[in-house]
Amino acid sequence: MTSPQVDKEAVPEEGYERGLNSRQVQMIAIGGAIGVGLFLGAGANIAKAGPSLIVMYALAGVIIFFIMRALGELLLYRPVSGSFAEYSREFLGPFFGYFTGWTYWLMWVVTGMAELTAAAIYINYWFPAVPQWTSALVFLIILFAANLISVKLFGEIEFWFSMVKVTAIIGMIVIGLGVLTLGFSQAGDTAAVSNLWAFDGFFPKGIGSSLMTLQGVMFAYLAVELVGVTAGESENPEKTLPKAINTLPWRIALFYVGALTVILCVVKWTEFAEGVSPFVKAFAVIGIPAAAGIVNFVVLTAALSSCNSGMYSTGRMLRNLAESGEAPKVFTKLSSTKTPALGIGVSVVFMGIGVVLNYTVPEKAFGYVTSVATAAGIWTWLMILISHVLYRRRVTAGRLPASSFPAPGGSVCSYIAIAFLLFVTGLIAYDADSRICLYVMAGWAVALGIGWAVLKSRNPEVTARRESDFEKVG
Repeated sequence: MTSPQVDKEAVPEEGYERGLNSRQVQMIAIGGAIGVGLFLGAGANIAKAGPSLIVMYALAGVIIFFIMRALGELLLYRPVSGSFAEYSREFLGPFFGYFTGWTYWLMWVVTGMAELTAAAIYINYWFPAVPQWTSALVFLIILFAANLISVKLFGEIEFWFSMVKVTAIIGMIVIGLGVLTLGFSQAGDTAAVSNLWAFDGFFPKGIGSSLMTLQGVMFAYLAVELVGVTAGESENPEKTLPKAINTLPWRIALFYVGALTVILCVVKWTEFAEGVSPFVKAFAVIGIPAAAGIVNFVVLTAALSSCNSGMYSTGRMLRNLAESGEAPKVFTKLSSTKTPALGIGVSVVFMGIGVVLNYTVPEKAFGYVTSVATAAGIWTWLMILISHVLYRRRVTAGRLPASSFPAPGGSVCSYIAIAFLLFVTGLIAYDADSRICLYVMAGWAVALGIGWAVLKSRNPEVTARRESDFEKVG
């Protein structure tokens, strides 16, 4: 049976400015795959798993590619801003769209709180006399203003933030390879590829300990799906999105697997510990002056990049929820610069609460709150995969048009990724320290359930499943 064709005019025009060019979308995709989780968090995971962490990043990277190809197929079927909530709503029903949209919003608001605090701490490295709340507030205002001015400015800021991160990693790889091949620097005598297995083997603490690092590894990949939120504002989504997604494997291979491999060849894995940045340690061992200052600047950039992305995505997600009747209608309005200014503003107010919380909540408790980002990210990825499986079924049945960017292997890779994410969720539940995020998510689910019940009593038609216009085609 031939698939029905989509009338191009049936694809909703959302009113956004399609102001993100290919260069910016590419860098947003790259930046989404590089964050504080790599620059700082990898140190603790190296201590837990040794060189085998490289395999964990590679394994998780394959799963992330499956997720992004599933999202890519959906995006080219119907490129809309706030994509995963919209696809959850279409294929699983209104409640799942509502739950996914609000959960993704929460993920970025909480992440924004954490990143603002982190950025202020990084500024204290150079300016210890500046109060932490002052730095956080200044960053909040600057990024808020940039997001209000235009999507082009957001894209340009994100481009340069990502460029700093990419340059730092490539620099580390080039210098590390120079140390390994030419033997220069203070690390020349001890740097060797054999460091990957010379100290109690490649899996020094057993496969079990290596697998337990997967939850931290997946956290490092959070925000890679951000490219999906840009779909409604990309100049040419049919060309830019497939290119951004198809280059994901080499980005993961270079920035994660490549960088960690070089670092662990230059520095023995036994020298890493929690709180020690692999990049700071490697630069220090090599003997590069101002190593800590260089990496501090890069990590500051990563934190601001994440906060910038959070403001962008929360505003779009609130507008998507409002258009579906699942948030106040006032959030549907666009400013004169075609940005969802009110949605961004409200989200920024909540992010600003993080600056206040920084004084009243102990550091560990604040860390517990931010751990919800991991669980929220896993939920988002699961919704993308399940929506993809259901979409493929409808395409096979001839009820929906085939996408111009089909995922390799059809639904098979999505099923594999679903099983993997459920396995990681099991690891989170098993680990007493990370289990807290599941409790937070359970409380969030109850709150959203109550909100849905209120919505259903007040506006029943909003909560009823509606047949997609695309189902009627053909």
